[in-house]
Amino acid sequence: MSLIIAYIGTKGCVFIGDKRRIGYFGDKSKREELEDELYSGQITSDKELTQRAKELGITLKITDDATKVRSIGNILVGEVSTKSPFETKRRRIYGITNGYQIIEILGSDISKVETGKTSIIVFGNKITKKMANDILQARWNPKTTLKDISELFKEVMGEIAEKTPSIGSSYDIFIKTPQMDKKEAQKVLRENVLRDVKLLQKWREKLRQDMLEKAETIKMATKILNEGEIGRVVNIDGDHLEIVLGKDVQAYDVNWNLLAKPGEKVLMYAEDSSDVVHGDLAVIENENLCLKRNKSSLRCDVILCKTD
Repeated sequence: MSLIIAYIGTKGCVFIGDKRRIGYFGDKSKREELEDELYSGQITSDKELTQRAKELGITLKITDDATKVRSIGNILVGEVSTKSPFETKRRRIYGITNGYQIIEILGSDISKVETGKTSIIVFGNKITKKMANDILQARWNPKTTLKDISELFKEVMGEIAEKTPSIGSSYDIFIKTPQMDKKEAQKVLRENVLRDVKLLQKWREKLRQDMLEKAETIKMATKILNEGEIGRVVNIDGDHLEIVLGKDVQAYDVNWNLLAKPGEKVLMYAEDSSDVVHGDLAVIENENLCLKRNKSSLRCDVILCKTD
């Protein structure tokens, strides 16, 4: 659902990219049917897309805030991506005066590299690529300036947005004009590609770690006690009570570090310690931590959980 047009020349480069993102929610076969109709050009407006999605029982989330082209110093970068339940495939173009590199990234590993000196390159779905190439071939002037090229790219983006809702009318556009020969261009591009991919690898590793931590938190949260026996009072010191945990109870801190196993002691606080006796049973009843004998409230600084 993207359109990126890149011009790489001897005087500089121009990149333009639409900002549309479409999320599809519903039956897989119906989603695929809707996407096929959209990318084949059968659907020609936002209204038609919304109506057809409704007919197929598909919920859409359409936004026009995605960043598909960006500037890194003297280099311009454009990216389109496709996601599956298991992996993300990215296709990127890096451009600078007198050089470009197109790379394909599977996950965070480079699977393909293509290099070149000057060109006009179009990334997009089937319908947007065909429309863009047709307009460019009809209107291209090889003697045009970078400013003229940028204006042509804007026209292309606007005209295509009126014919297919797979892209929106919003876009980002950049022009760069560093002086650079062909050999130097490829060296700078190669360095930036490697740095970019390393950053992606670090980001994916952090994301993976965060997901593992969240999964562990969710797993632990299911063990939190909200009803049942906790343990018995074995020592009283003012409002401080030592409780020996029962056979199926353990205690954790807020970072899910194990603090006490069954049979070990934890510290609790009594709101009224005047009627606490050794051997009193601490329980959770109706999600309230208290003494079973007199319902006197207790509190603690640990998370009480069931054992595995």
